[in-house]
Amino acid sequence: MIIMALVKRITIQIIRDKRTLALMMIAPLILLTLVNFLFTSNSTNKFRVGVYETDKVFNEVLEENDIEIIKYKDKENIKDKIKADSLKAFINTDVGRISITYENSIPSDSAQIKAKVQGALAKVEMSKLKEAVQKINNNVKKQGSIEIENNYVYGDENLTFFDTLSPILIGFFVFFFVFLISGISLLKERTSKTLEKLLATSIKRREIILGYLLGYGIFAVIQTIIVVLFSIYVLNIRMEGNILLVILTNIIIAFVALSLGILLSTFANSEFQMMQFIPIIVVPQIFFTGLIPIDTMADWLQKVAHVMPLYYGAQALQGIMIKSNGINDVSFYLVILLLFAIALYILNVVGMKRYRKI
Repeated sequence: MIIMALVKRITIQIIRDKRTLALMMIAPLILLTLVNFLFTSNSTNKFRVGVYETDKVFNEVLEENDIEIIKYKDKENIKDKIKADSLKAFINTDVGRISITYENSIPSDSAQIKAKVQGALAKVEMSKLKEAVQKINNNVKKQGSIEIENNYVYGDENLTFFDTLSPILIGFFVFFFVFLISGISLLKERTSKTLEKLLATSIKRREIILGYLLGYGIFAVIQTIIVVLFSIYVLNIRMEGNILLVILTNIIIAFVALSLGILLSTFANSEFQMMQFIPIIVVPQIFFTGLIPIDTMADWLQKVAHVMPLYYGAQALQGIMIKSNGINDVSFYLVILLLFAIALYILNVVGMKRYRKI
């Protein structure tokens, strides 16, 4: 069969190309590992914070949260104190309120201090409430104290930011590398006249596209399985749902990327032109995966998100890996991804007309 012969040739060609294999199979693992180390580093930053007449319990809670407390005898010339002593913030209490002056050269540091202060205040208030209830219990000759029970709909207290980010990264890396390899490989087929010779035979356009999809799809599936298994069993990325469903979702994402890469390669005349599609077509999609909350975007941007394949892929993967969603819960996203793949396949067949009419 002509299609199977085409698949066999592509398979042998890729196996012989060690650099392409390495880029497809190893590069995503290296990047995922690097990102994992960046987000799960055990090192903590200690912030120097000046305080004046703040509550003792409040100070102790801040110190427990990696803040170095520097006590001052007055609150005069706060800005000068911050500059002279390299403080990240200065906290002083007035009647009924707490005043905080941030150094703010690094806004993320200010945000962390603000969160730690709010957490400390909540703990101080809870401590006071606990003492008050204890007094009531003692008055009625009862024993006991307030216990706080924390419950979570998804995950637990150990859920980290990287846990919520990792499904997005897995889907993106699968999409990116499949798109890159398929687009450049087909471009080489065209520039080396291999595609031209193929078109000179009796093979139909749809059979050519199907052959390329199956040929490169074999490696896309292998890459997807390797990336998913490596992420879960080596990097210990949180997995609440079914791993087979995660693999299936990523395989569909890979075929969407494969079809898109083949389609765009027909509009490029060199590898450099193919690379130019990455910042235009691929990179913008990561901003619509939920990395930035979609509902906080402008209305027109929310509409743009719904025409991005990775939006649906990320929603499905986060649902499976974080929320333990089943096939029924993510079926809508998977159907949309399949529709993208089918639409791109049809566009590829139509696009091949520029090289041969039948």
